[in-house]
Amino acid sequence: MRLVVKDKIVKSAVLLFIIFGVACNCSNKQTEKELKPLPFYGEFDVVGSDTTYHPIPKFSMLNQDSVFISDEQFKGKIVVADFFFTTCPSICPVISAQMARLQDLIKKEKLEDQVKLLSHTVDPLHDTPSALKQYGKKMGADFNTWTFVTADPDYMYWQAQKGYQLTAFPSDTAQGGFFHTDKVVLLDQEMKIRGYYDGTSTKSMDQLFIDLHQLTIKK
Repeated sequence: MRLVVKDKIVKSAVLLFIIFGVACNCSNKQTEKELKPLPFYGEFDVVGSDTTYHPIPKFSMLNQDSVFISDEQFKGKIVVADFFFTTCPSICPVISAQMARLQDLIKKEKLEDQVKLLSHTVDPLHDTPSALKQYGKKMGADFNTWTFVTADPDYMYWQAQKGYQLTAFPSDTAQGGFFHTDKVVLLDQEMKIRGYYDGTSTKSMDQLFIDLHQLTIKK
């Protein structure tokens, strides 16, 4: 009788071990899947079998404090960038609200030193530094983490199209007078594009935060 009980205990332990092993294996596979390297986007050169992706073009823009900032201040940082304008009656408030939520997640995870948010206005003639600052305060921006920038209109549209590979231009048929992308862009520490996300979608922005975490992992 004792042998039977003992045999049942051993079999149960083996079964649990197998189940646990399968679960661990699945978990490891899922982790490997989640840590799959992020793709690169944008302009690139091919030399032989090597592909080299370019960072976004160098820039100099005026921030919400009327201070000129450049790409040099963001190198070595992960950057989340978007395009908006302060009087936008359609998607901008939603995108900005998602950026604000992302800012809160970044601060909660104590990633402020590694991750910066960068919002570009597509209406530079109206969105002066003071207008940007007022808008930022309205959205709950921490200006140490989240920067708002303006520049000459043609330069800003060129940066959107040439640098970020996105759409931004004045339009008489668009709400508010400007047609611009709803995409939010993830840049790595070398200012290279690593992802595009729907700035109006909580699910898509949650994925951005997952991908952002992957870039914080020291190689």
